[in-house]
Amino acid sequence: MISKILIANRGEIACRVIRTAKKMGIATVAVYSDADARAPHVLMADEAVRLGPAPAAESYLKAELILLAAKETGADAIHPGYGFLSERESFAQACAEAGIAFIGPPPKAIAAMGDKIESKKLAQAAGVNVVPGFVGEIADTEHAVRIAGEIGYPVMMKASAGGGGKGMRLAYSEQDVREGFEATRREGLASFGDDRVFIEKFIESPRHIEIQVLGDQHGNIVYLNERECSIQRRHQKVVEEAPSPFVTPAMRKAMGEQAVALARAVGYYSAGTVELIVSGTDTTGESFYFLEMNTRLQVEHPVTEEITGIDLVEQMIRVANGETLAFAQDDVTIDGWAIENRVYAEDPYRGFLPSTGRLVRYTPPEASDEDDLRIRVDDGVSEGGEVSMFYDPMIAKLITWAPTREAAIDAQIDALDRFEIEGPGHNIDFLSALMQHERFRAGRLTTGFIAEEYPEGFTGAPVEAELLRRLAAIAAFASMAQADRARRIDGQLGRRLPPPTDWSVRIAGVDHAVIINGDDVTVDGAPLTMGLDYTPGDRLIEAEFGEDGEEALAVRIAPVRSGWRLTTRGAFHQVRVLPGHAAPYAAHMIERVPPDLSRFLMSPMPGKLVALHVQAGDKVEVGQPLAVVEAMKMENILRATKAGTVHNVAEDVGATLALDQVILELGDVDAPRMVVA
Repeated sequence: MISKILIANRGEIACRVIRTAKKMGIATVAVYSDADARAPHVLMADEAVRLGPAPAAESYLKAELILLAAKETGADAIHPGYGFLSERESFAQACAEAGIAFIGPPPKAIAAMGDKIESKKLAQAAGVNVVPGFVGEIADTEHAVRIAGEIGYPVMMKASAGGGGKGMRLAYSEQDVREGFEATRREGLASFGDDRVFIEKFIESPRHIEIQVLGDQHGNIVYLNERECSIQRRHQKVVEEAPSPFVTPAMRKAMGEQAVALARAVGYYSAGTVELIVSGTDTTGESFYFLEMNTRLQVEHPVTEEITGIDLVEQMIRVANGETLAFAQDDVTIDGWAIENRVYAEDPYRGFLPSTGRLVRYTPPEASDEDDLRIRVDDGVSEGGEVSMFYDPMIAKLITWAPTREAAIDAQIDALDRFEIEGPGHNIDFLSALMQHERFRAGRLTTGFIAEEYPEGFTGAPVEAELLRRLAAIAAFASMAQADRARRIDGQLGRRLPPPTDWSVRIAGVDHAVIINGDDVTVDGAPLTMGLDYTPGDRLIEAEFGEDGEEALAVRIAPVRSGWRLTTRGAFHQVRVLPGHAAPYAAHMIERVPPDLSRFLMSPMPGKLVALHVQAGDKVEVGQPLAVVEAMKMENILRATKAGTVHNVAEDVGATLALDQVILELGDVDAPRMVVA
């Protein structure tokens, strides 16, 4: 039996592998960069080895350092997690040559499926449906334009060695190809060391469905049902669920059998995923096409574990140990429904710009393992830790399981309300808004869902009048508790200040009169049955409404000038609270106006300036690309929102930029701010 596993990864997946290894009684070794020296996965492991500086190319991507760490610690197996070296044939081969078990598929399978061009040829030969496109290498932009025109727009440009949403661009026109082809090549080279790109037809109204496969070294291969991964932004998955609300039993069987056939054709064993694109307009269930095979564990594997009861990491370890699968296809079942939300370090209120910084506060919702509800948080961060610009922006994965899809969704909403993060920006409000969206709840999903439903960006989930009324009462109660605390402190000095009972609360531009007299609460003259637990200084309020307290509401609360910032149900609210007698004077308060910075093009995120398309003296038009900033493995094009003339350029290509650092300045009045493409 494998006795010691080195995890060649970081963050939540490293923690995930360590937990299962410990459960199996297997010792673990963590590796880390300088940025991760005090990270949770380092503390969880039995041993830890430093690899090098923070950049992945100098640490986690150094195969020779990882193999040396395994040799020095006596690890007889390596689990690569996902990303980094997980799909490098050369790394799997090096492990084999060093006599170390690679907890993943054989090198030849990685090679066959890792090349997106060759994998399509193999899929065709195995009888798997493939998307129409150009299966071959593309020389340059002009070649790409010609091929795209022959296929017919829209088309998808993809890095041949890509994955995880990196190195993918959608093109609706020749201009899109000309602008995006070189960027796709650069992303492929930067992320995977391979700048080859291929082009295929983009399927309209597509759904992204994937089949989890699992095989042993004795020729046994099964599929563990499907996952729906259609909710994506910039080809990066945001929400995953299992099973899919779209897939029928007949589709599941057809997809699963094709996935197994492909796996068998390349001699596959261990866990892997066959990704499919499905036409959402097809009612026959026959229009599904092969996209790619990921020869590793997927980020979204927990939803499959929750509905099947199978620990995929344990199975990978057992397969690497030479064991036979302990179950057959007929033993695989579907129990209930599971949903996973990816909590990213990004600001949805600012166009989903990547965010970095220290986790000043990090308190995930409590885990649950009840018969009718399970809540699971897979993370690899801790309070006080740093979200770095060097790695993926994912902070955590929130997984809920319930007997029905509706109950699993509702559990997500409640858990997201209790997820506390302060420091870097995060997408918790956006995830909650998705869970409440009528179209999502109805299961009408496509990969264009976010772009279609939020074309102007995200400004918070819609809020009903009754919720605002309840929040007004909560804000008044918090202010009264704070005033009462001040009264008691003053009482120690011999003074008595009676706390106000009537309050004027402004929320969403509307004033509410709130009166709190013991257990009696009225808002605008109407009674409100409310019970809540709040002590000044708390960051989370648990409130109950209704005669029996059957309607629970968790609200994150933070003090601001003249009131509170309340966050719940996918939106935040700046709430002004004043004692009732002070309300008439509120209209005379001076409002601070932010300075006009529109003549500057500033970096919307920490990152690296990889391209500059203008120079001093150039005139720019609306929508024209001005610069490209790379952050967290993604390129972001900054475009002009107004016409103007470049006055001076402050930074050179290659510069490391801080948030809001000036890149260039325009001398005209109608200067652009920027938009991110």
